[in-house]
Amino acid sequence: MCDHHDKLRSNNKDLQKVEKMFDRREFLTKTSLGLGAIALGGLLNADKAWSNVKNNVKPDLEMFSRNGLGLPHHMPKAKRAIYLFQSGGPSQLELFDYKPKLKDLFGQDLPESVRQGQRLTGMSADQTTFPIAASTIEFKQYGESRAWVSDAMPYLSEVVDDICFIKSMQTDAINHDPAITFFQTGSQQPGRPSIGSWLSYGLGSDNDNLPTFISLVSKNGGGQPLYSRLWGNGFLPTEHQGVQFRSGKDPVLYLSDPENYDGHDRRNMLDYLGKLNSIQNDSYGDPEINARMSQYEMAFRMQTSVPEVTDMSDEPDYIFEMYGEDSRDPGTYAANCLLGRKLLEKDVKFVQLYHQGWDQHLGCPGGVKMNSKKTDQANAALIKDLKQRGMFEDTLIIWGGEFGRTVYSQGKLTASDYGRDHHPKAFTMFMAGAGVKPGFTYGETDDFSYNVVKDPVHTHDFQATLLHLFGIDHERLIYKHQGRRFRLTDVHGHVVKDILS
Repeated sequence: MCDHHDKLRSNNKDLQKVEKMFDRREFLTKTSLGLGAIALGGLLNADKAWSNVKNNVKPDLEMFSRNGLGLPHHMPKAKRAIYLFQSGGPSQLELFDYKPKLKDLFGQDLPESVRQGQRLTGMSADQTTFPIAASTIEFKQYGESRAWVSDAMPYLSEVVDDICFIKSMQTDAINHDPAITFFQTGSQQPGRPSIGSWLSYGLGSDNDNLPTFISLVSKNGGGQPLYSRLWGNGFLPTEHQGVQFRSGKDPVLYLSDPENYDGHDRRNMLDYLGKLNSIQNDSYGDPEINARMSQYEMAFRMQTSVPEVTDMSDEPDYIFEMYGEDSRDPGTYAANCLLGRKLLEKDVKFVQLYHQGWDQHLGCPGGVKMNSKKTDQANAALIKDLKQRGMFEDTLIIWGGEFGRTVYSQGKLTASDYGRDHHPKAFTMFMAGAGVKPGFTYGETDDFSYNVVKDPVHTHDFQATLLHLFGIDHERLIYKHQGRRFRLTDVHGHVVKDILS
């Protein structure tokens, strides 16, 4: 028994000696140059690959690879994306889907042959008539593409030849929360990973000092509430969670050091915490332990990178004038568009921008004009800004809400005012930039903007197309969870090849 204990003590001393020789700090010190070289090599390879894409030279797909998933599956067109989500359901009838014949049908009941017994929300289910309301906002054609745009969007009319309008969108959900969740995660039920998280998981990061996926929400938006799960990682590892940037003193919650703490020993604290987590990981093998440490390390680096990227003092006056006066007010839609451009410049892969207030059940014309005034100039400025910086051709811009609006009025109808209910069967979105046909309109609705009559595009088709532009086959980006293989598009979706350049 004594010999046995002596042997154990001897073995423990040997182990302690080895641990001392190769503790985490010494390991990182000795290998930092090697790891730095590997990371730098990866970044240089990616930059070289994108340079080749811009010069029409086909690079090796391995240059884009950031992990062991074998991604991308094909040559990507998009290096980064900004999704301008218009929460509430913008009315296609007041913005882009021009229906002049409706003026002659003002106040008439929508024919049952058009409505076809489609599902109604609880807000109009008790209506006995469905009076047709033509838009009171005028439309004109613009650009060489002769795209129809209403007077509510004067700035966007200047860049229509850079835009691909999709006028035949369809979705499954008819109420806000499940509809927004469906667009962002591919499921009406909460708990699935969002688009940005899937991209982070599949393609990794091009900037080690900022998150791959960042969310921005316009302040004082009103309207339907938004929840952090919309930019959540779901069942994917937590390092793929979207990080919300806020206006104000602390853009990222809990990132700043506590009051009266100078942070000089934070590096030591993280190193010791890493050792403890390493022991925990060796014992339990839980991948979330390493994921959490990855987040701690990212937060440490963000203490320097976030104040730098959110500092607008280096932006010239002409940029603020381009985006509009609101761009000087942090947290507004215009300011977030400008911040989004700065984040894209720093190679953040996916920026998700939310703007609330498009839910016009009453006062539709006035509500659409008000929200357009808040957003229109910044939308057009973002396109112009990316073009002048040489980023437009590899940046994907997406604009759209969770559904559209009905042609019939909800509530009282007058010659100048009306409301519109939710309508998931026909609405408009637009895309621009990387790999998308410019100056192009795809899909068509009937004379009532109620049913799609040509080239329908479902939410899952949109998601499949987005992934395709990043070089991903949506049927092959899979994560196994609780015995099932999940993907963003569930078991649906087709790439809309006709809109690709």
